[in-house]
Amino acid sequence: MDFAFLITLFIIGCIGSFLSGMVGIGGSVINYPMLLYIPPLIGVMALSAHEVSGIGAIQVLFSTLGGVLAYRKSGFLHRSLILYMGSSILAGSLLGSYVSHFMPENGMNLVYGLLAIVAVILMLIPKKGQRAEGEVTFHKGLASGIAFVIGSVSGVLGAGGAFILVPVMLSILKIPVRMTIASSLAITFLSAIGASTGKILTGQVMLLPAVVLMVASLAAAPIGAKVGQKINAVYLQWALAVMITATAVKIWLDIL
Repeated sequence: MDFAFLITLFIIGCIGSFLSGMVGIGGSVINYPMLLYIPPLIGVMALSAHEVSGIGAIQVLFSTLGGVLAYRKSGFLHRSLILYMGSSILAGSLLGSYVSHFMPENGMNLVYGLLAIVAVILMLIPKKGQRAEGEVTFHKGLASGIAFVIGSVSGVLGAGGAFILVPVMLSILKIPVRMTIASSLAITFLSAIGASTGKILTGQVMLLPAVVLMVASLAAAPIGAKVGQKINAVYLQWALAVMITATAVKIWLDIL
């Protein structure tokens, strides 16, 4: 494990964490393919899907923590939403991350590809009748059930699930955009706790690369979150849709 490899991981971590803080995702939707493809492309150490998911879980944990801290005084963190969805997604991600230990690499990439397609479809659904900021009610049972399913599937990848959670909150639960972005960071943080625990228990976490991504996350995620608070909410939605579409296309080209 040489210096060039660690520098590459740090740069990837900074990019993913900045974007995650800006649009309210945990970073795995960006980092998963980057960590798989960029290191071998530039001639440094290659990582397996299990190793990527393991260190990615740690990265998501700290990138979302940094984002939540940046939003803590914004007024957009909805406590009830975080409580119901966060507790369910925590249980689901712990289950999914443990089960991933028994899956082949192609199976994990397939899970990523399927989740990315669902996320893109949800982002393209017209948001008619979306509530204005501050007007928030939601079906607690539906929110909890959705969160458990998202946590179970995304936990396989060591992801917090925000890249699917955000469009679901926008399209199905009809949560306002900025409240979705802020609250999803807190919900994803709880999901990442479960995913990290499962990955560590099954030996899928490489310590030094995980530390490098952790440092990058703490440095870049708060900056992204502050930038996100100053950008028009419509632009944030489009940015998220473009990022998810690009990664979905790439992973499916490789699978097929």
